This record gives sequence, structure tokens and C-alpha cells, in this order.
Amino acid sequence: GNAAVAEAEAPVGFIDGELRGAAMRLHTRAQAPREGQAPEPSQPKEKHVTTLDDYLHFLVDSKAVYEAFEEVVNELDDTAVYRNTGLERVKALEEDIAFICDEYAVAKPEVGEYGKAYAQEIRKLAKEGKVPELMCHYYNHYFAHTAGGIMIGKAMAAQLLDKKVLNFYKWATPRGEVIESRKPLS
Repeated sequence: GNAAVAEAEAPVGFIDGELRGAAMRLHTRAQAPREGQAPEPSQPKEKHVTTLDDYLHFLVDSKAVYEAFEEVVNELDDTAVYRNTGLERVKALEEDIAFICDEYAVAKPEVGEYGKAYAQEIRKLAKEGKVPELMCHYYNHYFAHTAGGIMIGKAMAAQLLDKKVLNFYKWATPRGEVIESRKPLS
């Protein structure tokens, strides 16, 4: 009836139209059977198994980036509201890196090329006074690590750290309460 006609005539929004089309061009038929458009890889890729060394490099690079964010947030007047929020990660990462190095008798690696480059980009945006662009990076980086990062942290804890969840994945409120995911490690 009329509901079906109205539904068919409803305008297609950005998410259902342009964004979905772009996403489907990046998916293979195996990933999205009805709409995938990307060619299938010619040979199956070997599944990557993350090592403790890989994870430690990730943490060291993350610390370099968070140092840049915390540095510029503390320097710029326009970002004062983002100071001392409990989202700061440098101290937690320092503790976690030291724990892994001590517990597993491994040397702390140097900051990698991508960690250095991203930290440099954050500082450059601040120096140029590009606060909206800086805050876009800030929001995306912090949101990624607080949302998807928790899942990654739990997977790495189970796979590499005898289920020890690192401080990087725990946050303190301004009143000092520690916030962490309550879902059990599988």
C-alpha cells in the first residue's frame, strides 16, 4: 500500500547512499556477498599473529602520540577544557611499557617511523594554530582507543599477557574513580 510507496520514495541519505557505496567498493564479495565490489585477493594471506614485540612497539608509538596530544593541549589556551580530564594516557603507557620490559625481560624499542610522524603532525597543527583540525585528530584518536582499544587490549591481554589488562585501558575520573570495561576476558 501507501507505506511501501512512501518508503520507496524516501530520499537516500549520505550514510545509505554515498558512504555505503564507497564502503562496498572496498569490500570483496566474500566480505559483503550482495554488494561487495573489490576484487578478491589472488592468494590467501597468512593470518598475522601479533607478538609481544609488535604490541610493545604499538605501546611505545602510542605513548609518543599521546605525549604530543598532552603537550599541545597543555600549551594552547583554546584546549584548556581538555586538560586533566582523566583521559591522559602517557603515565599509564609509561607504567605498562615498564611492566612489559621488566616482566618479559625485553628491551624498550625506539619510537617507530609512524609514531614519530603522527606526533610531529599533531605538534605541527598546534604550532600553526589549526585547533579545529587538531581537535578532529584528538577526538578520533581518543575515541578509537577508548572504544576499539578496549577490545584490542583485552585480546592482547589474553593472547600475550596472561590476561593482565594494562593501565592504558583504564581511566580515572576527576574524582579518582577508575573506569574500565566490566566484560570478562574470554
